Amino acid sequence: MYAMADDGAPAAPFDRAVLIFNPGRPGMGQRIEALQRDLATDLPGLPVHLLPTEFAGHARELARGEARRGVPLILSVSGDGGYNEVVNGVMDVPGSKAVCAVIPAGNANDHYRSLPVRTFAEAASAGVGRRVDLLRITLRTAMGERVLYAHSYVGFGLTSLMAIGIEQGGKGKVLELVSVARTLSRLKPFELVRDDGATARFDSLILANVSRMAKYGTVSESHYPDDGRFEVVTLPHAGLTKMALMTLRAVTLGLGHQPSVSRYAFSTRDTVPCQIDGEVVYVEAGTHVLVESAKGALATL
Repeated sequence: MYAMADDGAPAAPFDRAVLIFNPGRPGMGQRIEALQRDLATDLPGLPVHLLPTEFAGHARELARGEARRGVPLILSVSGDGGYNEVVNGVMDVPGSKAVCAVIPAGNANDHYRSLPVRTFAEAASAGVGRRVDLLRITLRTAMGERVLYAHSYVGFGLTSLMAIGIEQGGKGKVLELVSVARTLSRLKPFELVRDDGATARFDSLILANVSRMAKYGTVSESHYPDDGRFEVVTLPHAGLTKMALMTLRAVTLGLGHQPSVSRYAFSTRDTVPCQIDGEVVYVEAGTHVLVESAKGALATL
């Protein structure tokens, strides 16, 4: 049991709340003010610190610094990309007691939509005990090793190209649909080499820790990322028509049940764009890629 605040509300199991946000996003000032009011109502007396970001990657630095001390509630007021930075910042600190959550304020909020939502007061009453899986991505080359974490998905092929096309073509439903159509017309297959030496050509490969991807619809029937496994959604190279049909099915009926695994490994033949929680990185040719389920790695509301 947690102690009670003076007004009878449960005392927060955190020592402070930290709001990490991009101050340049339209409407962010009002969003932050509303969150401060909610926190004051649900968790009275809890100190609230505002940490605006100044550049790409800054959210990771800020989260890393906060995760090193105490028991902070780190709230990423952002979309999936901003939350990915915060999650990686916390994971940079082994043994951190930080609790994370995303407050939707971005172009895509797949992670937020995929988890049951609790108010701050409900979280305080229940205590801090909810943990979710992450995807641990290890990229190994002759030059060394890099480890990244994803809260929702890793995509190769179609998903990455769509993200690039949308970024270049502009935001908004009409512009995004035009960008997607252009992306499909430029789609090229990519080749992967499995650890056993077998090769395969794909139009799309998605490793999903959540059931929905906002730009592409329902990719699996998994509803909560806490089972130590993730779904593998593949489309072997089959041409534009089949790719278009798969995209249509994803945004209408959904893709149905998909195989789930706890690890997935391969090497790249060529440089391949990879989308991690909405952000695109380029994986060099000859990189060994290992994706594992990091079971219960993240404490959340």
